[in-house]
Amino acid sequence: MDGDEQLEVLARTPGLESFRRRLERDGKAPIKAVTPTILQMNVCHRCNLNCKHCHVKAGPDRAEAMSRKTMERCLEVAQHQSITTIDITGGSPEMNEHLPWLLEHLSQLGKRIIVRSNLVILDEGPYRHLIDVYSRNCVEVVASLPHFSENVSDRQRGVGSFCAAIRVMRTLNEHGYGKEGTGLVLDLVHNPVGAYLPGSQASLEQEYKRRLAEEQGVVFNTLFSITNMPIGRYLGFLRMSDNLHDYMHDLANAYNPAAVDDVMCRTTISVGWDGTLYDCDFNQMLGLPLTEGAPRHIDHFNADRLEHREVVIADHCYGCTAGAGSSCQGALADGERTLPTE
Repeated sequence: MDGDEQLEVLARTPGLESFRRRLERDGKAPIKAVTPTILQMNVCHRCNLNCKHCHVKAGPDRAEAMSRKTMERCLEVAQHQSITTIDITGGSPEMNEHLPWLLEHLSQLGKRIIVRSNLVILDEGPYRHLIDVYSRNCVEVVASLPHFSENVSDRQRGVGSFCAAIRVMRTLNEHGYGKEGTGLVLDLVHNPVGAYLPGSQASLEQEYKRRLAEEQGVVFNTLFSITNMPIGRYLGFLRMSDNLHDYMHDLANAYNPAAVDDVMCRTTISVGWDGTLYDCDFNQMLGLPLTEGAPRHIDHFNADRLEHREVVIADHCYGCTAGAGSSCQGALADGERTLPTE
């Protein structure tokens, strides 16, 4: 399904109040962006895994990849004084051949650099050297690890993926990642395996740290708990398992007005592999570019014109405002989520 078809499927959920109408009732509409501080770059849709929760529908057969020319323009934009963080995602970013070049040049800007990795890719021969590239350039690694249990994690990402991720975590720890005083940050991302919302981020972090240290001998800095978005491959899973309508109502029932004020789309500009600009990576996968009047390509980046733009929303946005809220940096608001984890 393309983006329009996915949005239509969500909108047909029986008895679901539209996200826009919910915002209007709470006096939260429209959502307005502020000065962009995060430049998020989706550098490829290719990935060595076919994760069940993937909103990108990334996999080994995807060919979309950001060109060196587009990266050069992103590098120019990253120098803008308002941009403090460059957040590199995919697919598996490591599968873009220009990634080492990009990181070497970004590191010269003295800004925060994040690469979102599935870790498993770094266990493969052609990509192992990237751990040295990451540490040399003080790149923060944000790594997907759905669960601290091998069986549960492998259900989402494939047999053997958990053990490969743990091997890479050990290597990253040997380089200093995840250890106090090194300045090398290793964060993990938890996505629920199933049709439910994640539990408390703080509680999950404690459990992850304890279990991974005791059972695997690895350490990390912070856990981000991220709600699975009802788009892409995860939408297909929800439909196949006949959980879509219940899941959408779970998200809507857990809607938290406090999370709206801090949604990541207010401070983030998401750059697609072809340079098109979006409010977030989720809108990118649905083909929802920035609102009319705002620059829609990295070649036309203008921070002043991006500031105060109206954020493009649809019903999938319930995913970022449910419970404690969800963003690429994890939970947004204080307090426990309102739904059980299993």
